[in-house]
Amino acid sequence: MISEVEHLFTRADGTYVFARWGRPIVPVVFGVDDATLSVFKGAIEAVVTLADHKMAETDPELGANLMMFFCRDWSELGEVPHLDQLVPDLQPLIAKLKKADANQYRIFRFDEAGAIRAAFVFLRMDEHLSAMPADTLALGQAVQTILLWSDKAFDDMPPLALIEDKAVLRPEIADVVRAAYDPVMPVAAQDPSHALRVSARITPVS
Repeated sequence: MISEVEHLFTRADGTYVFARWGRPIVPVVFGVDDATLSVFKGAIEAVVTLADHKMAETDPELGANLMMFFCRDWSELGEVPHLDQLVPDLQPLIAKLKKADANQYRIFRFDEAGAIRAAFVFLRMDEHLSAMPADTLALGQAVQTILLWSDKAFDDMPPLALIEDKAVLRPEIADVVRAAYDPVMPVAAQDPSHALRVSARITPVS
């Protein structure tokens, strides 16, 4: 179990980097209709509840601290008012995403303690993402922003599983989220020994 947890937070360059939110999460979603907005906020709330963390109506520093942007083409991000103030080097980022033919990208900001202070999620609704049910897409994005996972954490195994055609969070991923938000655990870590502490808080199924 320790090696599995360590894999989730070990980046492609071999460094171990972990962070969780250090403040209540205040989500806002741009570019979707009201029904989809409700689905996304419901998914975020479910994952926040799983973590025993908190949501709030407003962030005193940023207003909203989890911002999700939906677009059909990456160029649309350049037209979002004031986004270039929130995301430095926005135009080079757009060019990078176009070149990679990416359909999603996440940026995290951190406070002095290393905890997550804000997250920006960009989703380009290509054929793959458009074919996904809204609740599946929402739950997947919610779990990928509740912690700072490795850039290769879900390359081999996605965080969601299908049970009777309904997407659910994999139990082992849910266990890691709960353990990582244990009040005695640090908000950020760069030492692989952190994985041992997370594993110790996961109760094996008897």
